[in-house]
Amino acid sequence: MGRRARGMRWRRRGCSRRAVRLLEPALLLLLHQGMAHGYRLVEGLGEFGLDNVDPSAVYRTLRDMEAKGWVVSNWQEEQTQGPPRRVYRLAKWGDEVLRWWTRDLQETRHMMDYLLDAYSRHMEEGNGDYH
Repeated sequence: MGRRARGMRWRRRGCSRRAVRLLEPALLLLLHQGMAHGYRLVEGLGEFGLDNVDPSAVYRTLRDMEAKGWVVSNWQEEQTQGPPRRVYRLAKWGDEVLRWWTRDLQETRHMMDYLLDAYSRHMEEGNGDYH
């Protein structure tokens, strides 16, 4: 499947590629605030505008992050009214990754602000064919 087709699949589900790229840092930040089970994390993503992300993608991402050593999970059998739930918490390496992500996002925001300002200035000048 080509890159464009994959991107279209995400958009049909109500999720952009940009949002998918923010899934890891958003989950890391939620876990930085305290341990949580998957359902709570899925709900918490709405705070970052990621409320349309498919829950299966969230659980897959959590498993990937656990394999990378960013998060740790265990089964919580007490304090549940139903079956045991897997509870996730941030690992030390995940804290470092979150720090890296935030620096990278700040640099990206700076670049985007510059591009948008340059576009606005260009449009105000009125030079070129497409104004």
